[in-house]
Amino acid sequence: MATGAAPATTASPVGHPVRLVIILGSLSAFAPLSIDMYLPAFPSLAADLHAGPSAVQLTLTACLVGLAGGQLVVGPLSDTLGRRRPLLVGLACYTVLSAACLVAPSVWALAGLRLLQGFGGSAGLVIATAAVRDRYAGVAMARYLSTLMLVNGLAPIVAPLVGSQLLRFTSWRGVFVVLTGVGLVLLVACLLWFDESLPPERRRPGSLGDTLRSFGVLTRDRTFVGYALAGGLAFAAMFAYISGSSFALQDIFGLSPQQFGLVFGTNALGIVAVGQLNRWLVNRFSPRGLLAVGLVAACVGGVLVLVSVLAGWGLPALLPGLFAVVSAIGIVLPNTRALATVDYPDLAGTSSALLGVYQFAVGGLVAPLIGIGGTGTALPMVAVIAALTVLALAVFAVLTRTQPTTLAK
Repeated sequence: MATGAAPATTASPVGHPVRLVIILGSLSAFAPLSIDMYLPAFPSLAADLHAGPSAVQLTLTACLVGLAGGQLVVGPLSDTLGRRRPLLVGLACYTVLSAACLVAPSVWALAGLRLLQGFGGSAGLVIATAAVRDRYAGVAMARYLSTLMLVNGLAPIVAPLVGSQLLRFTSWRGVFVVLTGVGLVLLVACLLWFDESLPPERRRPGSLGDTLRSFGVLTRDRTFVGYALAGGLAFAAMFAYISGSSFALQDIFGLSPQQFGLVFGTNALGIVAVGQLNRWLVNRFSPRGLLAVGLVAACVGGVLVLVSVLAGWGLPALLPGLFAVVSAIGIVLPNTRALATVDYPDLAGTSSALLGVYQFAVGGLVAPLIGIGGTGTALPMVAVIAALTVLALAVFAVLTRTQPTTLAK
């Protein structure tokens, strides 16, 4: 299914400058930074803005929709203009809109601003992956993406801990002060140190027709869709946990904001640990085989959390299941991205965008469903998690059977 033969080095990422790893990892962490940091503040945000749980979770969905929709624009644009210019514009927009969120007068105004904030932040997500694909392919790309987990995996750990500690001396608005600072720091860092990775001779025409044809090529490729959808469903299962855990673990199981931050950070630490394990294992086993293991682990965790709530086993059973679902992302995301994009070196931005859309669009649809299900029980959250992990494994098994099990080193 290859659409071109643009060169991509497969050198080991170990020798790559640490500064670039930090920048790309931070850019790909925009989603957890923008989402996880204010999760502990959901109850206080609802009280301050006189909004119900579903309305508060809508601000989360709005950010995800912005992250997804923005990638559809920025991805193809970066294939035409290069990576640097769209990235800098996106970072500038993200910074300004983060500052606007902290003065939002209502939950509906906040939702609108979060939509636009996510649109700006999408540039970091899609271009981080595209810049890696510009340099690496196959197994080498999976290794490099796993290396980035050292950086972007810290975001889900640090973000809720910072958010919960901020609540000790400020309101939920203080979270957006921090996000404004993060956007500004990354904007300056990219101005100084982010070099263009897509030379002019490898760029594509910028017409709307060409963009639509590129999306058509990708969406007609059953294998690409299989990997993208499997990764998106697994990510959505994690997002169901992200969306519902603040209310479930604090309001139902009685955890304090600080205890919730510790649990959330521990689960995120699992992503980092498993991501680094994947970086080592991908030299010894096929990315497809490792992906299968990750999806099975997530599925087992999903079934466990559902059974634990139905049977009334409490936190001793619920927390290990959640840990399995979340930490499996450390294997699932690097390998789905490497496997899905291996045949499309000249569509790095567009394919990265479509992968992001599958992840964030499905996740965005999940959040309101959990809120609508009510906050008096954890059953809506765990039922959605179980269903999504089972579907992710089924999609992987059915749609990706035809791809070779090994990739170029």
